[in-house]
Amino acid sequence: MLVRMAVVNGRRSKRASTRRTRMWIVQAICIIVVVGLSLLIVAKRSGAAPPPAKAGVANVDASAKPAPAPPAKPGAKGAKAAAAASASASASAAPPPPPPSAKKDDDKDGGADDPVNYAELQTDDDFPKDMSEEEKNSIGTGKVPIHKEGPYKSPLAHPRFGGPTKVKVGLVIKEIREFNITTGGFEADFFLSLTGDKELPNLNLNFTNGHEVNFNPVVDTPTFKFFSVTGKFTTDIDLRQYPFDSQDLDFELEDSKAGIDQILFEPDQNRTSLDSGFKLTGFGAGQVGAIAYKHKYPPRFDRDDLYVSRYKFTVTLDRFATSAAFSVYVPAFIIVLISLTGMWVPPEELEVRSNAGAPMLAAAVLFHYSLIQSLPATGYLTAADKLMLGVYVSLLLNMGSTWALMLGDEKWMEMVFKRARVFVPILTAIVMILVCFV
Repeated sequence: MLVRMAVVNGRRSKRASTRRTRMWIVQAICIIVVVGLSLLIVAKRSGAAPPPAKAGVANVDASAKPAPAPPAKPGAKGAKAAAAASASASASAAPPPPPPSAKKDDDKDGGADDPVNYAELQTDDDFPKDMSEEEKNSIGTGKVPIHKEGPYKSPLAHPRFGGPTKVKVGLVIKEIREFNITTGGFEADFFLSLTGDKELPNLNLNFTNGHEVNFNPVVDTPTFKFFSVTGKFTTDIDLRQYPFDSQDLDFELEDSKAGIDQILFEPDQNRTSLDSGFKLTGFGAGQVGAIAYKHKYPPRFDRDDLYVSRYKFTVTLDRFATSAAFSVYVPAFIIVLISLTGMWVPPEELEVRSNAGAPMLAAAVLFHYSLIQSLPATGYLTAADKLMLGVYVSLLLNMGSTWALMLGDEKWMEMVFKRARVFVPILTAIVMILVCFV
């Protein structure tokens, strides 16, 4: 009888040892997977964010392309028509004459009243006698043309313009498309209106955060200009609240030549809006607003002391909350809840209990890795990153309770089982609440 009991106990001990070995193997494999994926996540988070698209200058194009000549008919009349078409094509190949308004602007800024033409080269006599060499070097001592009249010395200043034109700027968005959350790039179509309180200077409009921008003039008068604009733009991305984030899409307009002594932008709030049919996939339109301010560049050349007037239009886009919750928060909480089911698995079933911990940790890291693939590298934690940190802590609490079962005898295992079943769910709930609301 004793021999038989010894054989049974030996078999039980062998099966228990085999189960523990398999459990340790599963745990080790899961930990290796977790470590590898964690290194990938750290590499992704520590990488540099992709550089924004380089902004470019978009000049107003007042000329339209000529319509193509109709095909010639056969015969003598056809030959005459062909000759006429050839003459028309030759005429169209030559530069078209500028419209009257453009001629007027060219005469205004390119002739005798061009501010560079009546500027004078800087000499030593243009500096105060008591100015130190260090102060002179900081201002610039090069032979650049400067203006000795007016408050600004910059060659771009225009002291004879007669005071700045106050320009009300209106902007109405027709469409925003191809919004890329990784680079902050997007394409936009919109209307732009400029209404001056007197004649406008020659305009060299430039969206500082845009490139490949096309200005299509609709109305062009000395005091009022109206454009249909299309182009590509970039904006700063803030993902601290992701996936419940809001993104500000900016349009920053200035004149690349005229300073605040010629033009002062003012937002026309009554002409600042979105088209009634505006939509953007994944986002809802929030607030729309515009401001104007004086911008000072770092010195670009000697005696560069002229401020420029800048207009900034901003539309706020809010990510749809329902989609964000079901794509990020629901999977994370399901992983935590599945892991908690292992708290009620008895100590005798360590292999089953361990499968509710380590594999779920590997699943969480895989989910986190897939989540950040569509986001740029950032120097801060997003709300989704904080949520996943809470998931990792919760799963480690679960795995820690499982490992504690193997540190003692049957009485120890029973005590750990009872206490872990009470405290681990409570600690998990506290951790998840903190990462969701702090």
